[in-house]
Amino acid sequence: MARHSSALTSLCNCLRGMPPVDVEWTSVIGLANQTLTTPALIDFVDKFASMLPEDVCTYIRHIHRRNVLRNNRLLAQLEEAVVAMNGLGIMPIMLKGASTLVTAPEERRGVRLMSDLDIMVMPDQASMAVAALCAIGYDIDYQTPPESQKWHVELNRLQDVGTIDLQQAPPGPAYLYQSVGHALNHCVPAALGRGHVYIPTPTYRALMLIIHDQFQDYGYWLGDLDLRHLVELRDLNNSAEGLDWGELSSLVSGELMKNAAETQLFALAELLGVEIPRALRSRLIPRLQFTRQLMQARFPATRVPFLAMMALDLGNYRKAASGAPQAAARSRGLWSLPRVDTLRFLLKAAVAVRAGKV
Repeated sequence: MARHSSALTSLCNCLRGMPPVDVEWTSVIGLANQTLTTPALIDFVDKFASMLPEDVCTYIRHIHRRNVLRNNRLLAQLEEAVVAMNGLGIMPIMLKGASTLVTAPEERRGVRLMSDLDIMVMPDQASMAVAALCAIGYDIDYQTPPESQKWHVELNRLQDVGTIDLQQAPPGPAYLYQSVGHALNHCVPAALGRGHVYIPTPTYRALMLIIHDQFQDYGYWLGDLDLRHLVELRDLNNSAEGLDWGELSSLVSGELMKNAAETQLFALAELLGVEIPRALRSRLIPRLQFTRQLMQARFPATRVPFLAMMALDLGNYRKAASGAPQAAARSRGLWSLPRVDTLRFLLKAAVAVRAGKV
């Protein structure tokens, strides 16, 4: 795994729109490609083109232009899928990149690089949604087995540039949403061309991104940074509606989720300069986790030893996952080590090179 000590700082400075100083462009562009943030550098290039090497400007503009074309195709693909589902009385919820595609102004459509379209439908609509998509040419590439805790189906067509990931619930473990209420309570209806969808509010989208990165992708346990999603969180905060920090805090329940959310917000403040309320970036465990993230980016060999930091929140994880009162949870071995197969999985993930992660 490449070492990203100075490159991470330089890339974040570029994404913040700071003037380029002592930038080693080969490393920065390499890290931007790995973290899937290259198109997001278009603002930096437009601002400082006269101060940048010509080949850097040409490359970033080329990637951005290609991503505009790709995202336009994704948007047309999304509209077609939505219209097909609307025809059966289904009004889906747009998740992650799909919600960004629907809400982004045309001139900002190429900033986010995405690989698929995440769409959520109600459980009693799932089979009809799959049928609607199959009727317009989609094939089921993967479907979770019946015994899985969470259902989702991946569908694709040869002519499309991305797959559709059809889901019945927001990303991440269900127990993290127990105090949040139904997803539709945090959505507003919106038009998508000839179709109609639900769009999560910016604050709820931020919550889902945090849960996705920290738990669905195991970032909290592995000490990963997802710079692309940090840029998206920044852009959500800069949007017209912005992020409601008080509401976001109210949606976060339990010590585990609080630690994970504040780790993400601390990184957002430190790396991209977003103004975060001090109460959301002052606690010890999130600060330690962020320090771990930076150390792992600088010295990848520390990734395996730093897995021991899981012990900081194992007890909180077991309380949250079981929903048990503290006394009952303690009696079940609150502070015991993870299972051997869990440790093996995390060890393997800790040394793997994953697209979008650093």
